[in-house]
Amino acid sequence: MMITAGLIAVVGTPMAMTYRVLTDASAVPPVPLYVSVPAPPAGRPVQVATTRPVAPPTHLDIEAIGVSAPITQVGLDPGGVIEPPPLEETNLVGWYGLGPSPGEVGPAVLLGHVDTRTGPAVFARLRELRPQSLITITHSDGTREMFLVERVEKVAKTSFPTAKVYGATADAEVRIITCGGVFDHQARSYADNVIVYASLQKQTGT
Repeated sequence: MMITAGLIAVVGTPMAMTYRVLTDASAVPPVPLYVSVPAPPAGRPVQVATTRPVAPPTHLDIEAIGVSAPITQVGLDPGGVIEPPPLEETNLVGWYGLGPSPGEVGPAVLLGHVDTRTGPAVFARLRELRPQSLITITHSDGTREMFLVERVEKVAKTSFPTAKVYGATADAEVRIITCGGVFDHQARSYADNVIVYASLQKQTGT
């Protein structure tokens, strides 16, 4: 039986959302559910920088909200949606590995739980981020990329901004996504998504 628990973001068209029941509602109080994350729209090209290879990301740090978490690569499940990080791993971030790696041209997508049945998860405070906050991503080869937050928005899952999340960019950017807003006990899901948009910090020389 596929499970569903309290957490992450919807990326893509609302019609592609799926909900998976974690447990019988009569056994425990209602708890948040995660929502599977659809892949980018068909036909949208995946951007990858051609100037240099970028190693896979392995760790995310956001000092402003106390995040220090490993990153795991996620892909698509048999239903064609992005696999979320395992529910039992509350301090784990998923990177959509079929898209750009952070540091490559294009929008690298990172996602994680806001909470689970046992309490807060990695992105419990994501909504608190403000413009100019610093995001640090470490890669498997030891290199690090710094990203500056441009904006944080909360959007209804019924009007998810697919084009803004997956659309072409001139430079390297990241999108960090989790759930937010009011918890709908009937649907056992949050009504909104919290989305962070950040751009690669430009290195200045002397």
